[in-house]
Amino acid sequence: MEATFEQTPTRQSSLLPMAIVGGLFFVFGFVTWLNGSLIPFLKIACELNHMEAYLVTMAFYIAYTVMALPVSRLLKRTGYKNGMVYGLLVMSVGAVVFIPAAQERMFGIFLVALFILASGLTLLQTAANPYIVLLGPKETAAVRISIMGLLNKSAGIIAPIVFTAFVLSDMSQFEETRLAALGVVERNAELIDLSNRLIMPYIIMAITLAILAVLIKFSPLPEPQLEEDNSSDDKWAILRFPKLIFGALTLFFYVGVEVIAGDTIGLFGQEMGVSNFGQLTSYTMAFMVAAYITGMIVIPRFISQETALALSGALGIVLTTLLLSSSTVSASVWQILFAWTGAPEIPNVVLYVALLGFANALVWPAIWPMALDGLGKHTSTGSALLIMGISGGALMPLIYGYLVESSGNSQSAYWIMLPCYLAILWYATQGHKITQWSMK
Repeated sequence: MEATFEQTPTRQSSLLPMAIVGGLFFVFGFVTWLNGSLIPFLKIACELNHMEAYLVTMAFYIAYTVMALPVSRLLKRTGYKNGMVYGLLVMSVGAVVFIPAAQERMFGIFLVALFILASGLTLLQTAANPYIVLLGPKETAAVRISIMGLLNKSAGIIAPIVFTAFVLSDMSQFEETRLAALGVVERNAELIDLSNRLIMPYIIMAITLAILAVLIKFSPLPEPQLEEDNSSDDKWAILRFPKLIFGALTLFFYVGVEVIAGDTIGLFGQEMGVSNFGQLTSYTMAFMVAAYITGMIVIPRFISQETALALSGALGIVLTTLLLSSSTVSASVWQILFAWTGAPEIPNVVLYVALLGFANALVWPAIWPMALDGLGKHTSTGSALLIMGISGGALMPLIYGYLVESSGNSQSAYWIMLPCYLAILWYATQGHKITQWSMK
């Protein structure tokens, strides 16, 4: 199935669809990057260790792998617009499930709720990402996706701040040493009160998502014309495109490091003594926003998508090396570069995790057009395969959590990101050029 518009969208005709889908990307970001604040919250409320806490990312991102291909088949029946509507409704159901999870303080129900939320997001993203690619020339696809990413990560800045204001205020009473000194009944009562703080925010989220579904249903969003593939020998045809396969693997590693940078920084900062640890995901997102703005200015005017991807991989390697080798006490880099912002100071090692947001931002928008180029009628299946790469966000943070638990050192466990950035650099320089499997 190839998705095309009945008429090639002009700049003017594509503005409204981009605005509508841009709003959805903001929703993606708000829901996704709440996890960075939710992880340290649930670690306290449900009394978890590091590895258990990162099951939050496991439950959330594994949905992309489980649901991607079924969602691709669903989109063939429903179309892109209805797919987005159904995705929002599924997300609304996931938000509702947070209510009994919070009332009962049951981590297993939280994980189910996260899986349902992410299943809805899978449907939304499988429709929205290729939709944006199709809204103009492929040479500027990275710019359009960067605009969407800008909205996505802007929501990622706002979400932790909102979460902190509504849920993480006055957290001193839930300090682990104090809780450990309480009796079982008293401690459980306090933790249930803490868990119940989630109820109202997720009621609001459920209602908002349902309203958005209705608005999208009746919006003037154009439906791409779908060219059906009726051939019977194409079941495994998608495997004939090595740059797509390598692109999906690269996205696996990329989403892994993106989620590690965004979702582990809260716990890491808490261990480093940062008082506003619940807001640290906002730091990572702020650097991602800065990179997206940079990308929109320089791509393709000054550098190509391929060059941007290569620079992203190289910067990730440099920052990870600095993170692994730096003092956990000094905040000299923040004082020199960012003291003027007035934002709370953070140690260098925590800052390097946040700066990975700048290295990560342009990877997603660069890989999508590179991997989907030339797929024709296999575009929707290729999109689903790329969405499956998001499962890196499920596995890589869990591996990081295991390394922390086994070594007792959160800083040294970040070495897991080095091979990921090397894979990104390889795809930028070599992998995307491979158009067929060698038979020699």
